[in-house]
Amino acid sequence: MPRTATPGTPDGAGLRALDWLNFFVANLQTGFGPFIAVYLTTEKWTQVEIGVALSVGSAVTMLAQVPAGALVDAIRDKRLAAAIGVGLVGVSALLLALRPERLPVMLEEALHGFASCMLVPAIAAMTLNRVGRRAFAERLGRNARFAALGNAAGAAAMGAMGSLVSSRAVFWFAGALAVPALLSVRAMPRRAPPADPDPATATQPPEEPREAGWRVLLDRRLLAFALCIVMFQLANAALLPIAAGEVTRQVGDGANLVIAACLMVPQGVVALLSPWVGRLAERRGRRVALLLGFVQLPVRGVLLAALASPPLIVASQTLDGLGGAALGVLVPLVAADLTRGTGRFNLVVGTIGLAVGVGATLSTAMAGDLAVRFGNRVAFLALALFGAVGLLLTLAAMPETRPEVRPPAPPSPGG
Repeated sequence: MPRTATPGTPDGAGLRALDWLNFFVANLQTGFGPFIAVYLTTEKWTQVEIGVALSVGSAVTMLAQVPAGALVDAIRDKRLAAAIGVGLVGVSALLLALRPERLPVMLEEALHGFASCMLVPAIAAMTLNRVGRRAFAERLGRNARFAALGNAAGAAAMGAMGSLVSSRAVFWFAGALAVPALLSVRAMPRRAPPADPDPATATQPPEEPREAGWRVLLDRRLLAFALCIVMFQLANAALLPIAAGEVTRQVGDGANLVIAACLMVPQGVVALLSPWVGRLAERRGRRVALLLGFVQLPVRGVLLAALASPPLIVASQTLDGLGGAALGVLVPLVAADLTRGTGRFNLVVGTIGLAVGVGATLSTAMAGDLAVRFGNRVAFLALALFGAVGLLLTLAAMPETRPEVRPPAPPSPGG
């Protein structure tokens, strides 16, 4: 059985710090995405210009994912990698608040994209190193729960601030949130107790040359999963930004509150479902959990195309929580499945992040162009179609990555 931590142990202190790190990092990241769309719309940016700016961030994220994952693998103390990522996200928020002009916004998107490339694998690696592989799936569910609570709290605070103060104030607040996130990193003990005695589960096993681990990038299961993630993001990434533009046109300055609700509702679902998704993935397999995440995409796209009023847009966002819970658990979990004994966990997390970036870049650019040419309804229906194709692709091509569970050895004749 995996060892559990008690509150009085260094391990317990580390797990509490990990909870708060997930909470505050998500809190900090909430300002990016839909709130940027509202902010830039109030600054007289067009939908195409907003789409281009968001695509710059997605493109930088795409290009930096694999080298950032390799860099995190090379940094012995993962807390340092997490601290660098948090600091860069805070700087990018402050830059956006100071200068909502073309070049500064492009720079902000690039900084934020690179920082996110470091944060995701660093937090996943700290989690794996602290709890071990056998407890990893369920702990990922807890990470996702605290991240969802952080997103919901951040959305509520930023929505109120954007409505009562200004859209610019959202990003001053986001920059300030880097401080408690950095304090959470500092509160984590420097060295985690050995949570998993199996040396094959280590992220950097000493007995294997590191060069051998690069072969994992050619694993057919990784390529299939990456393709599924591209399709997921192609269908998902542009849904809320386009909805944010629609809401802004309908309700003007009240858009920040509506967008906050659009973020809070799915995060509540993520907080409720993520531990269950972790257990489901461990007991029934990763493929089942991935299919659950995909099912909601075509339904959500069609609903957004059909339902134009802000309350109904918020209600349709409940489906987004299912996809968020599935991907939040599965990306690091599948990476851990594919990298047993290779020392390339963060590299594979970065490779999957590259797939996320490819899908998100294509989604925001294509859907933004469709919205301008043919209207938001056509853009939503196109995204729903991409989601349906992704669901069929997962059914046809995604193999199961969960390691075989060996049955217990039969009792000996004498025992």
